[in-house]
Amino acid sequence: MIVQLHVSLIIGSISIHVIYVVIMMLVGYIKTKNYKPDIESAWDKAATLQNEMEFVSVTPPYLYVLSFLGVSVICGVVILSYEKLMN
Repeated sequence: MIVQLHVSLIIGSISIHVIYVVIMMLVGYIKTKNYKPDIESAWDKAATLQNEMEFVSVTPPYLYVLSFLGVSVICGVVILSYEKLMN
């Protein structure tokens, strides 16, 4: 019973993460396909764009592990609550 619960928690967590990644990829694809660049106004801003810099933060790898464990715990709570309601 405990091993079966752990397996279902891992499968639930992996499923939720895969669905999230696929949705993010689809949103990016749709935004890319629908992007219409305005070349004329880009030439007007060419001088000011050379001085701009954007800093981007990268998610540390340990947050992915914490996310996986957190979703597993949430799946466990949902599964155990469902089992208690059905019994």
